[in-house]
Amino acid sequence: MEEIKVFSPATVANVACGFDVLGFCLDGIGDEMIIRKSKDKGVRITVSDGYDLPLDIDKNIAGVSAKALYEKANPDFGFELEIYKRIKPGSGIGSSAASAVGSVFGMNQLLGKPFNQNELIEFAMKGEALASAAEHADNIAPALLGGFTLVKNLNPLRILQIPSPEDLYAVIVHQQIEIKTSEARSVLPAQIKLKDATTQWANLGSLIHALHTNDYALIGECLEDVVAEPYRSKVIPAYEILKKAAKTAGALGTSISGSGPSIFSLCQGIDIAKEISSTQKKVLNSMDVSFEVYISKINTKGVSIL
Repeated sequence: MEEIKVFSPATVANVACGFDVLGFCLDGIGDEMIIRKSKDKGVRITVSDGYDLPLDIDKNIAGVSAKALYEKANPDFGFELEIYKRIKPGSGIGSSAASAVGSVFGMNQLLGKPFNQNELIEFAMKGEALASAAEHADNIAPALLGGFTLVKNLNPLRILQIPSPEDLYAVIVHQQIEIKTSEARSVLPAQIKLKDATTQWANLGSLIHALHTNDYALIGECLEDVVAEPYRSKVIPAYEILKKAAKTAGALGTSISGSGPSIFSLCQGIDIAKEISSTQKKVLNSMDVSFEVYISKINTKGVSIL
């Protein structure tokens, strides 16, 4: 192959109780990229369509990740990237991870897949660090692998893939404001109370069990975040109102997607997902704000070839 077109999906990170370690992949929301081989060595971004992102590879997340892979592979040809950005930066649904994953996945395919999944995640984390000032994989892993993923360890990297119930849906509300990941991290306390840490650990362990056993009720019980949500929710308009509306409509639970401002709700079945969407839209329409609402099954494939 000389050229490939890929779809790099949006993701939800943290998933309430899984700060920096848990994430899941969304379906139908994502970026598209065209990656092609070129005679001239090096990596170049020739098209960056959407949200006025730079063509300079050292200032573009997809470029930084691509450069990390390219320097390791050291092929006798180069790559050109066309980026069609459809996930708004700062939206809280893994915009930077989609950029990072799309470029390294596509290049690896054109190289004959010399790098394994862990290596691709490590390359992608270099780009993610440009956006969040820290290397973390809770968006990158589900974008690449699909489904739910748990970051067991960063050094050495170990990612666990977690199963999920067939009829689990996510409803995403994205108010059209931007919250940068680096800024959202800065509002978090340096220390937390031991009782809060214990609550968080118990919720995360129980959520992993619930996903393995298809226990929808237990999933709902576990979607509680006592570490980040109390601080980050304060900068998201109508957060508590939207959370209450989702619960009334049948949501298992609601929390902040990544660092916000997007909010996710998990539920059982498409009918409840539609009801949550309708109820939250009514709240947002009364506020006269710009927003998007998405309904998604859990995407078990991750990044894919178009």
